[in-house]
Amino acid sequence: MSAPTRNSFTEIAMTTTLPGQDTDALLTRLGIDSSLLRGGDLEVRTPITGEVIANLHSTSEVDAEAAIARSVEAFRAWRDMPAPRRGELVRLLADELRQEKEALGALVTLEAGKIGQEGLGEVQEMIDICDFAVGLSRQLYGLTIASERPGHRMMETWLPLGPVGIITAFNFPVAVWSWNAALALVCGDPVIWKPSSRTPLTALACQGLFRRALERFGDAPEGLVEVIVGSAGRALVDDPRVPLVSATGSTAMGRAMAPKVAARLGRSLLELGGNNAMIVTPSADLDLAVRAILFAAVGTCGQRCTSLRRLIVHESVADTLIDRLERAYASVQVDDPREQGTLCGPLISHEGFDDMQKALERARADGGTVSGGERVLADRWPDAYYVRPAIVRMPGQTDVVREETFAPVLYAMTYSDMQQALDLHNDVPQGLSSCIFTGDLREGERFLAPAGSDCGIANVNIGPSGAEIGGAFGGEKETGGGRESGSDAWKAYMRRQTATVNYSTELPLAQGIVFDAG
Repeated sequence: MSAPTRNSFTEIAMTTTLPGQDTDALLTRLGIDSSLLRGGDLEVRTPITGEVIANLHSTSEVDAEAAIARSVEAFRAWRDMPAPRRGELVRLLADELRQEKEALGALVTLEAGKIGQEGLGEVQEMIDICDFAVGLSRQLYGLTIASERPGHRMMETWLPLGPVGIITAFNFPVAVWSWNAALALVCGDPVIWKPSSRTPLTALACQGLFRRALERFGDAPEGLVEVIVGSAGRALVDDPRVPLVSATGSTAMGRAMAPKVAARLGRSLLELGGNNAMIVTPSADLDLAVRAILFAAVGTCGQRCTSLRRLIVHESVADTLIDRLERAYASVQVDDPREQGTLCGPLISHEGFDDMQKALERARADGGTVSGGERVLADRWPDAYYVRPAIVRMPGQTDVVREETFAPVLYAMTYSDMQQALDLHNDVPQGLSSCIFTGDLREGERFLAPAGSDCGIANVNIGPSGAEIGGAFGGEKETGGGRESGSDAWKAYMRRQTATVNYSTELPLAQGIVFDAG
């Protein structure tokens, strides 16, 4: 890994502190050289107060080219390292994350506005995927395939692919990178990370922790993990030396990026928008449902791709459930995410607030009744955007309901029969996560059947948010079709090779073809 230099993206100017901890000391602890205090063109604000907390220099085109070149050189050496040895480096990274879990979690809170528990949970997710990847490093299995030709052996092998570009969003500033990086590294691929311009400090902290793991590892090539910030992510999209670009963000971003990668015959792994729904049937445990709805719809201030956005409730229990939800929402503490008891922190920016208000106005115009949604704490922090989570009783699934609004807006609708509920559920362009709450085994199985949920994630009696790393994560339709994290998602970071060995003294051809030259 290349060392940080002056006049690069690693130059930081810090002004905000965490309660009980000096921010410069926190950054130093996480491996960021906070003595590089000369400001740059990229202004980073904490959504907690709206204050500027960093000024970084964006990565130039020249520096991005150099990062890709280092990654290409690293690949030449790293691909020949035995996979279990590559796994050892990821194990050492997990050790560093365990040691600095609280510090990195605090930085996630400062930069992304998540409550403390969610910041810590995100780092734990990084640790979990590292553990998964270490085990995977001894299980990159291929196949032995029966050959139709006597004296021949046919086999399928998975081989390293090359440098992997990773583009991440602000809402999971470190976990999504780790999903990709941990798997890519054990598969033999270096990674080049373009974090959200709203959350670059957490990326630099991860780079610092990885550098510590490298020092303990000893014999890794330079350039295994590169970080570029600002608009330099275009280099990852356009450069044919980057065979895979894994990108998390909006559907609009995916539509713009994927054709460019495809034009050079590269691969895209896309995790895009979600418009996730819960069906609540008459037999559902409403106590369980209320708890699940509250976390899924309010957690991260509704800024998860898996946040619950649509509630489809049987008409016989709708009034009871929504009344209970409105009372529960009224008790939610909206405040500084660093404070004990806060369940809902700020929106990331005024753009997010504006989008929320526009969506609520459209919902009202469509006949919706809005509870909550107003801005709060503006007198305390005029440059930060805290809101009351909103519940909107809708007469039907209108255009605004079919769109993803990245804010705590929950649209509630009713249904009369199961087929109607499934039709409503699937009648959106996105297809990420879904769930049903029911006490009826048949309803649960129908939801999971081919004609049930059309999403990549489908749950019974748990909410749509908070996936475990053991299962592949991703969705269908406008969500992009990508799969990250567990299961066999590792195959996206490798190339498949089919090989046949002839150990006989004959040369039979497949399909029984006879080609006798005489």
